[in-house]
Amino acid sequence: MKRLLTLSVALMFVAASSLSSAAELKSGIEVGGRPGAYTVNDCTGPNAGKSLCYRCSYGGRPVVNIFAREMNGDVQDLIAQIDAKVGANRDQKMAAFVVHLTDDADKSSSQLKKIANSKKIKNTPLTNFEGEAGPSAYKISKDADVTVLMWVGGKVKVNHALKKSDLSKDKINKIVKDTSKILN
Repeated sequence: MKRLLTLSVALMFVAASSLSSAAELKSGIEVGGRPGAYTVNDCTGPNAGKSLCYRCSYGGRPVVNIFAREMNGDVQDLIAQIDAKVGANRDQKMAAFVVHLTDDADKSSSQLKKIANSKKIKNTPLTNFEGEAGPSAYKISKDADVTVLMWVGGKVKVNHALKKSDLSKDKINKIVKDTSKILN
């Protein structure tokens, strides 16, 4: 009887853990992977009005790359906090850029400029990528409203994939805290 009970408990644990991992949203390059080059349209950064590869420009520096489908208030708060973190870590050459995944680059560009002004974003270029799927090598899930990748030395150290409803103040704080994984 004890064996049957132990086996039942073990099976329930395996089933519960597989259900939770099946429900976990995956998006973007996995931790340990290498981010490749891709071109964005810079809307607010030092190269505003130009197309370029920020991943290439930043080289091996510690980088936060935020992909967002919508630029709602929570996403804007995340961007503002990451921007402040970048400003506070200039000595470590920390960098960040935001990629708005959109099918309307003109409308996006206007929106991003307004956000940069209202949130006083100074250190983080707001860019857009034409096509809601994002760069194919990055494997951005269609189910992810926000994907945050952090890398240093060309290797991904942090990956957060979120639905819109998951981006809370606590989650934003955790993401910002995770920048410590790419800083010395």
